Amino acid sequence: MRKNTEEIISGVYLIGGPGITAADDAAIYLIDFAGDLVLIDAGAGGSSSQIVRNIEMLGLNPASVSNLILTHCHIDHIGSAPFFKKQFGTKIMIHELDANAVERGDSRKTAANWYSTTFPPTSVDQKLKGDHEILKFGGEELHCLHTPGHTPGSISLYLDRVGKRVLFGQDIHGPFHRDFDSDIKAWKKSMQKLLALDADILCEGHFGIFQPKERVSEYIERYLDEYE
Repeated sequence: MRKNTEEIISGVYLIGGPGITAADDAAIYLIDFAGDLVLIDAGAGGSSSQIVRNIEMLGLNPASVSNLILTHCHIDHIGSAPFFKKQFGTKIMIHELDANAVERGDSRKTAANWYSTTFPPTSVDQKLKGDHEILKFGGEELHCLHTPGHTPGSISLYLDRVGKRVLFGQDIHGPFHRDFDSDIKAWKKSMQKLLALDADILCEGHFGIFQPKERVSEYIERYLDEYE
């Protein structure tokens, strides 16, 4: 049974993922920056129309989705990117180290072959570079941190709003596989970077939303212990 979308904090919504859109979708988050909408990840590709309906059900206009930020290049996070680009002219952003897989439609690097599907080569409008890039929307700052490990170009994002720090840390738990060019050593450093943020809320890619900050740090530390 499908549940409804969820407002996590003022203007930050969970609009897709298992139980909301499709079982093979990773979590899809939407941030409303005073009418300028930013999507974080886009599911596996089969639920594009449902994502659009969920945005409309919030009373928002899907045509206002100006940017789609992909946390990494895997199919369960990037699948509806071509749809949003074609339908609404949405700009696609991803870290430069994962951009090639998206632009080439690489079945192995995008893990499309794990899902017995394909991903069409899709051009990236903005390649995030370096360790930390700050994007500005509606007078607010959205921080993009390079957190390699799961893939070379994995990123995590955070936003400070209404006195809370909201962290979008999609695939903190892995998995780690040579097909993905995973690097556990780099991942451990990335997790320390996330712990140092002292976030109040964690919006994860597959296991839900964690708050308050004690639960956020416990969640990250649990995986650090597991891969010790």
